[in-house]
Parts: sequence; structure tokens; C-alpha cells
Amino acid sequence: MLPGCTKYLIYFVVVVLCGLSWSGNLTAAATPQQQLSNDRSGDLKDFDKFLDDHPAIVPDLKRDPALLNDHDYLAGHPDLMQFLTTHPGFSKAVASELRDRHCDKTTPAIFDQVSPAVVFIYATSINPYQVADRVEHVVGSGFIFDASGLILTNSHVAFGRQSLEVTLDDGTSVPAQLVGADPILDIAILRIRKQTQEALPAVQLGDSNRVRVGEDAFAIGNPFGLAQTLTRGTVSATNRVLPPTFFAFQEPLIQIDTPINPGNSGGPLLNRCGEVVGITTAVVPGAQNIGFAIPINLAKSVIPALIAHGHVIRPWLGFHGQFIDHEVHELLRIPLARGFLIEVVEPGSPAEQAKLRGGGLELNIAGRDFLIGGDIITSLNGTRLTSANKVVEALRAVEVGSSLCMTVFREGKYVSVNYTLPERPLLPGDLPGQGAAVAPLAGRGLKRTSPCCAAPANPVMQPRN
Repeated sequence: MLPGCTKYLIYFVVVVLCGLSWSGNLTAAATPQQQLSNDRSGDLKDFDKFLDDHPAIVPDLKRDPALLNDHDYLAGHPDLMQFLTTHPGFSKAVASELRDRHCDKTTPAIFDQVSPAVVFIYATSINPYQVADRVEHVVGSGFIFDASGLILTNSHVAFGRQSLEVTLDDGTSVPAQLVGADPILDIAILRIRKQTQEALPAVQLGDSNRVRVGEDAFAIGNPFGLAQTLTRGTVSATNRVLPPTFFAFQEPLIQIDTPINPGNSGGPLLNRCGEVVGITTAVVPGAQNIGFAIPINLAKSVIPALIAHGHVIRPWLGFHGQFIDHEVHELLRIPLARGFLIEVVEPGSPAEQAKLRGGGLELNIAGRDFLIGGDIITSLNGTRLTSANKVVEALRAVEVGSSLCMTVFREGKYVSVNYTLPERPLLPGDLPGQGAAVAPLAGRGLKRTSPCCAAPANPVMQPRN
């Protein structure tokens, strides 16, 4: 028998490397039923026996795991290829289980691994249009994701600030530069200069698509200015879309019961591996530990644009609203077409220039607020808007420079509206204190109230800096 640690290493190597590269090729002949029927423990025992019967390949795989992707190597080891072919569910069925076993670090180990890369962000804003309380100080968190000095945090922590200062784990404070920010997704990137020739500590970015409900979730940040505070909780839900989000920009968040407070915003949400799977961003005020984190895969998707352009390039639709589903249609009992109800048309937008109409009459129906009286989009670029998912799909398919061809229901008639989509500019609601409340602090750790940043009257979600 091979030593247990050697077998375990080979298990993990085969699952991660071979599974990713070969599962698509070698499982083609397997039916979904066959894959689902594979027994995990049976696969492990089979592979255990295979390694015992073929000890010669163990040094090869330990020395160069990439051999599992080498067709020539596999051609010279037909037994290994045969094993992979006859165990089509091995990589997919066992990968998660093996990874969970591998990623079972203790809480202190996770803290020791990640905390050196977590930073304290101190930001200052100056309002030139008022005399009293014109200087606002806010604190937040962030984490170094690139050893050259790049930091991920929330846009509402860093965007629109006059000065940014970052305190590292060793207590060193350095000025920071805003590289790019996206207020819609609430993601920002800062850059700091290295003070020595040594590489800065950096986190490892994980895969938020692998996050499952019930997993442990750890947050490290600076709540109320208390530096390097770790809290622990559970993933409560995934793919959670919050009601205040404009329909065109709805992105699913990770819901957690991990305690996060003012000062935590922009900090890392961690899995059992110590990998960053999210960026803590918001809580439901007044609730008991209902918080949200931006999936790290979403951040990964915009990092290149933020570094290259300073912002995310997206089309300017110029309108907001919500889908009228069957229940709402029945409750209204007025002649409305089913589709996407335009509630607000942004001033100066292409939608305004195309004469689209927003609503003017406020109604609350089944606990939902509507502005009715505006146009109802029934078709967009050839797609009939028969469900909320259809709306999301149609809006995500458009890009800067493309045409928006719509059929709208207006005053009992169907009319066509077409216009070309320009790039979305920075809008007033994107700035901190306009579209989102922040929690200001007069000093590091001392809360201070401010009229510009008080929580809204009926808040559903509140960012946590």
C-alpha cells in the first residue's frame, strides 16, 4: 500500500487537473444517469487500488502533474487512460468532496493566512457646497489581491473621495490611489506603492460558483475601526438579488449570517480554504446578521476593465422599471399589456431623447411599489418579454453601439421605439451619499451621524463601510 499522504496528494492532483481537462472529453459517452449513479466512496476505493497496482506512475505525477494533460504520456500509460475512461463520474462526483477535505483549515489558520493581506482604508470627502460638517471621514476594509500593490474594496468606500489612506497589517500607513471603480457593482480597485523590495502579501481568489448554502463563511475587516477583526458565520443563500437594484443591473449576491458592521465593507469573505469568495458589501439594517457579499467571480470579470479604463464600459439604457407579472396584472384589473413597465426615464438619456415615458402615479400592490402610467415594453430586439428572466437576458445581450428596438404599449396602442446605445456616463446617483448611505466615522472607531449619510426612511439594504 502507498503511504496515505502520497495517495491523498495524487487524489487531489488527479481530481483538479485531470478532472478539469479530461472530464469533458472522457465523459462524453456517459449518460447523466450513469454519472449520477457513480458512488463516491467506490470511486475512491477504485483509485486507491489503481495506485497500489501501478506504483510506477506515482513519482511521475508528483513530479509533473501536467502529465495528466499530456496525450503522449497517457498514450504510453493505457491503464491510466482506461481508468479515467471507465470512471467518467470520478472527477465531477468526487472533486467537491476531496476539495472539502483538503480545505478544512482551522479558523486560526485561516486568519494567519489571510489577515496580512487585509488593509484598513481611511477616506476623506469634502463637500464644497456646505460649511458645517463639510468634511466627512469614513473607514472601510480591503484586501491586497496582487503583490504589486493592487487592492480590492467597495466603491462606496473609495469612490468620490478626496483622499485615501491605507494601513497595512504591520501598522504602516501609506497613501492610496483610486485605479478604477464601478458604483453599480460596488467594486473598486486601489493601488499602493511598495515600501520595500519584498512582495506584498496577497490573498488567493477562489471560485464563488462553488459556494454552497450551509458552508462556513469568514470575514476579516475593521468594524468600527477595530482593525483585523475576524467573524464567522454561514452562507445563508446564494444568487440573492436585492429589491433596490435597478433591473438592468441586477447581479446575484451571497447572503451570509457572518456578522459585518460599519468598517467591514470591502473586506474579504472567505471559505474553509482561506480563499476569497466574496467582498462584504451590505446588511439589512435592524435585522439579526443578514449580510451580503459580492461574489468574487463577478469582481474578477470587471478587474481588467477597471485597471485598463478606470470604469466598466456598459451601454446607457436610460430607463428603469420592473416586470409586470401575471399576479400584478390581475390585481391591477386595468387594460395593461404584460411586459416591462418603465417607471423612470433618466434626464438627458437616449431613452428621453427617444420619447420613452416614465410613470407618474405611485401605487403599492401586494407590498410592491410601482410608478404606473409609463410605457410598457412588450418586445426588445425581437425577444418577447414574457418573464423577468426574459427581460434580464434581453438587457444583458445589448452593448455599446448596438441598437435597441422595442415595441411598447402606450395609451392603448402599440408603438415602435428605436435608438442606438451610447456608453453609460457617470450619473449623480453613482456618487457616495446619493444612491447609497454610508456610515461615517469622526475618528477611527467613533461613529458620527451626518444628515447626508443618514439611513433612508424605509431602508431595505444599507452598505456597510
